[in-house]
Amino acid sequence: MKAKTHRATAKRVKVTATGRIFHHRANRQHKLSKVRPAYRREAARPVEARGADRKRLRRLLNI
Repeated sequence: MKAKTHRATAKRVKVTATGRIFHHRANRQHKLSKVRPAYRREAARPVEARGADRKRLRRLLNI
């Protein structure tokens, strides 16, 4: 049987041309008014998946 991409995961992560997987940080959507601006900007940026998370995401995305 042909392997299928996990669509929910595909919508939440971005895979670069070199194969790196980026995702957004958790708990950074609202209630950021008391947080310092530098931290807000940093939290808004996608981060690269590492270690076991990267392995799990590669399996879900079939890459």
